[in-house]
Amino acid sequence: MKRLKLFGALSLHMCIALAWVYSGALEAAQITSGPMLGVAAMREAQAWFQADGPARAHAEYWRSDRPQQHRRSPVVTLSQADDYSAKISFTGLEPGVEYTYRLVLEDKRRVVSPPFQLRTQPLWQWRSDPPEFSVVFGSCAYLNEAAYDRPGTAYGGSTEIFTSMAQAKPDLVLWLGDNLYFREADFSPWGMADRYRKTRALPELQALLRTGQHAAIWDDHDYGPNDSNRSFIYKGEALELFKRNWPNPSFGLPQTPGIFTVVSYGDADFFMLDDRYYRDSDSMPENAQKTMLGKEQLRWLQDALLNSTATFKLIVNGSQIFNDINRYEGWSNFRRERDGFVAWLTQAKLNGVMFLSGDRHHTEMFKVPRADGYPLYEVTCSPLTAGTHPIEDEKKAPNLLPETLVGERNFCRIVFSGPRGNRSIRLSSHSVAGKQLWQVDVSEKELKM
Repeated sequence: MKRLKLFGALSLHMCIALAWVYSGALEAAQITSGPMLGVAAMREAQAWFQADGPARAHAEYWRSDRPQQHRRSPVVTLSQADDYSAKISFTGLEPGVEYTYRLVLEDKRRVVSPPFQLRTQPLWQWRSDPPEFSVVFGSCAYLNEAAYDRPGTAYGGSTEIFTSMAQAKPDLVLWLGDNLYFREADFSPWGMADRYRKTRALPELQALLRTGQHAAIWDDHDYGPNDSNRSFIYKGEALELFKRNWPNPSFGLPQTPGIFTVVSYGDADFFMLDDRYYRDSDSMPENAQKTMLGKEQLRWLQDALLNSTATFKLIVNGSQIFNDINRYEGWSNFRRERDGFVAWLTQAKLNGVMFLSGDRHHTEMFKVPRADGYPLYEVTCSPLTAGTHPIEDEKKAPNLLPETLVGERNFCRIVFSGPRGNRSIRLSSHSVAGKQLWQVDVSEKELKM
């Protein structure tokens, strides 16, 4: 009898142990954010995603019209050191083709994601007119978290805007800085990484992350503290977090760290600038050395512009460029550097140059005349979900197109269209619900020396 009781007790403990192991097997890693595609080349693409635990991951992908021809990406490891995030590469693709892919996580069990689509860029050069394509963009995405927010009225607004942006079905999504907001309690390497995790896991954000292809720059709040500059002690950690969490095609140069890069889509080049890593304080008295971009990045920008054959060359920066009544941050606080660059643009006789910016918690468009060249346009688009600022003073800004001043949360859109030699862009602003607030058309011919 004692043996039977002992056997029964052991059997019970074994069952409990087996149940615990089986339960553990069910607790496999799950994808919590993404996948988010970077800007696809003609024969290669990559996708970023994040999970809630360790796993080995790969992608299975195939031409959507040839589902029997599966291919498999190299395996990546999701580790705690990288916040269980990774980028997966798709290689050997063909131009202008739609592919279907799914992510596979394998650790305690196999987890397969739903299917997603990606489309490579077409090989149109020397063959046809440039393709029509659309871009949505914006800045200042603040998500409330009461435990760490400042007391009082919540600063963040509705996240419905992310759904509206996804419903616009953009080919390209550009994030213009302050894509998340570090709080005072976040300023440690772990705290900054935790802010990324929480922001990216927002359920309402996932449809947008899975729509189109994405590229980003930063501004002060997703780099460091408010109005932060080159002195930020965790700038190295901020750079590594940005590189980990965005699928940009490159980040700075081997000898010049930073986030600056060029994103090419259709017949447009987007020169994505780093306005923080090398920035002096905006409050520093003007002098010949005062810089927002730094000598090496500015030289890179000039060389990259000269090397571009794109119809449209859009310079993308976190801070405003041409708002001279801006009492906060902007290139207007670095007049020698900015005005020297504009003089260089005129001397270089570059066609197709425009500017996109964020930061200001309202939207507006400037048309800046030049004596010896076409006017320079700048579109500032802000905020997505952060609080808005009063706009009464902005009505006095020189060169403002008054109908473009928006004091509510909004996102912006650009549509590139038309035959070769007669291309045009349509710029517009849209409310949280997606309603168009204004529209401005600019033709290729208006941007020629």
